[in-house]
Amino acid sequence: MRLVGIHHTYASGTAALRGVDLDVDAGVPTVVRGGNGAGKSTLLRIAAGAETPTAGTVEDRPAVVGYLPDRFPARLRLPPRRWLDHMARVRRLDPDVVADRADGLLEELGYTGDDDEPMSELSKGNTQKIGLVQALACEPGLLVLDEPWSGLDDDAADALTALLASRTGAVLITDHTGTAHGLPGARVHRLRQGRLATAADPESVPLPTAPPPGAMMRIDMACAGDPRPLLERVLPPARVEGAAPGRFTVRVPAPDSDAWLAAALAAGCAVRSVRPVRPGQDSNRLPMPPGPGRSEEVPR
Repeated sequence: MRLVGIHHTYASGTAALRGVDLDVDAGVPTVVRGGNGAGKSTLLRIAAGAETPTAGTVEDRPAVVGYLPDRFPARLRLPPRRWLDHMARVRRLDPDVVADRADGLLEELGYTGDDDEPMSELSKGNTQKIGLVQALACEPGLLVLDEPWSGLDDDAADALTALLASRTGAVLITDHTGTAHGLPGARVHRLRQGRLATAADPESVPLPTAPPPGAMMRIDMACAGDPRPLLERVLPPARVEGAAPGRFTVRVPAPDSDAWLAAALAAGCAVRSVRPVRPGQDSNRLPMPPGPGRSEEVPR
């Protein structure tokens, strides 16, 4: 799976992710670390398909994804095995087959909870084990785990480490304990303020600085109608590189790109891509629609 140009801005206007590119390869555990508020959980929700990015694309996501969120919904009235059965049916899997896998996983993790009590009555550790089992028992092509060792006792933590070390599918993990760093072949990335450090030693790499003066970004949008009447009223100047039915592309100064993204989404457009314009790069112009008063500059 590959995440390309992932941006995400909350409804409050806070930018959580600012152009993340990340490869999650089979057989190579991908570990994302960073402080609170760095955007790790948002990145994992997008990778798992639980949230849609403001801009960018997720390519080649496997059909079956196992996902453990950081805040697992433990305040449930269903007993744990009935909940696992429910999750299997939601995924359209054979509940009996999944139940057999779940039994083995629960035994490996040392689950000690009461099968008849509601999940809201389970301990933190047993709740975490149920969450892990629902993610693992579906035999996912992609496993996305947000702080999977949280709340586990030592034996369960060791069992989980062994389970993950033996996986051959794609695994994406956040982990503040440092355990994931020891998984065979683990590839560790550092996320800070919505950006990834990408060199071999992520701890020693400074994050990208502000774009140099004159830097430009190309924003490619899919729009049901013509967005220019709205965009012209609310946005800084930009160069229209192409417009066609269902398609609108502009080149904007890098400092203005966030404002353009927010306004494009408000206008009902879907952002196809956001990419830097290399110095000297020629425009790939789309045909402009016919009509009077057409301008290649979007005025202020």
